[in-house]
Amino acid sequence: MSIVVDLDQLATTLGEYPYGYLLTTSGGAVKAVTVTAEVVDGRVWIPVGSNGSARNLADNPTATLLFPPPEPKGYSLIVDGTARTTDDGFVLEPATAVLHRPADHADPGTPHTHDAGCGHDCRPV
Repeated sequence: MSIVVDLDQLATTLGEYPYGYLLTTSGGAVKAVTVTAEVVDGRVWIPVGSNGSARNLADNPTATLLFPPPEPKGYSLIVDGTARTTDDGFVLEPATAVLHRPADHADPGTPHTHDAGCGHDCRPV
């Protein structure tokens, strides 16, 4: 399902997540590294580098940032985009962002924000 995302709200939303994971791929293998991040001028800045992630991004700039829920049964924040290495770490140009959780984590009586047959509860950012 496509979810329309307002990336103008990404900085505010990201401020609620103290850490996440940068996911990169190369040759079919996924590399995950723990990161902190902030939005500056519409881009997500990751202040610490990783040699393995840098190698992966040189082969494939597609990347995902996954931020786990800050509280039990909360929403994970998932940001997809393209990333590159900088002198200070990485920068990701976001293409989409979504708040996501399994439907069974929703509060009782709370309607789903999409087709409940999917089994998840997603909110646009």
